Amino acid sequence: MDDIQKHILAERALAAARRCVASRFAGAAFTYVAGSIMRGEGTAFSDIDLVVVFPSLEKAWRESFTEEGFPVEAFVHDPQTLAHYLHQDAESGYPIMANMVATGCIMGSDIDSARIIQAKAASMLAAGPKPLAGADYDLLRYQVTDLADDLRGTRPPEEIAAIAALLYQKLADLILLGRGAWAGRGKWAPRMMKKLDAQLAAEFNAAFRLAAAGDGIRLLALADRELALHGGRYFEGYRQDAPLEARRLE
Repeated sequence: MDDIQKHILAERALAAARRCVASRFAGAAFTYVAGSIMRGEGTAFSDIDLVVVFPSLEKAWRESFTEEGFPVEAFVHDPQTLAHYLHQDAESGYPIMANMVATGCIMGSDIDSARIIQAKAASMLAAGPKPLAGADYDLLRYQVTDLADDLRGTRPPEEIAAIAALLYQKLADLILLGRGAWAGRGKWAPRMMKKLDAQLAAEFNAAFRLAAAGDGIRLLALADRELALHGGRYFEGYRQDAPLEARRLE
């Protein structure tokens, strides 16, 4: 798809979003229209992301539907529930809502309020995630260690591929968050890796392609090298307490 086609697709998506909000979400104060189509990166199968903000709601929700041939993911909020999820992004290291708000095309009646929230989301993204620390950091180091250890020794190719599938997200998180960069799930993990360091991303992708084919040697070396930046393997002494409510009386 060339640039002209992408521009036409984005214009169609924006028009569809405008009609969708008017019919499905009457009374909304403003909406952010986001997603790969709006960034000029979409395909014929890409969806439209809508962050729809009402003045006040009993509770937020999300829903999926098709509008004029476009798959649509709608995230419906008021300013307080939206603030909650933006804060959750900052805490988790995965800026899902923040990216949609920061990069979305604004439409609606209360443009000024939308721009204020958008600026806050952009500032949050620019500041980066909170540093890895505490129980979440320990758990991530332990998980990467445990999965990397499963790659040691001789295993059937199908087991190596299965281990690699589990290790992908954990190792990506350790690499990205450990360097002060935002993490991403699914298709966003390789995108964020490439944005951080194109050479490292290429090495990461090559190691996982080999592991998916049953050869885990390069992936194990990559995991060990990354763990070394965080004090090495973390197994001895790891402890995770169960919550107090984890008890069932028979």
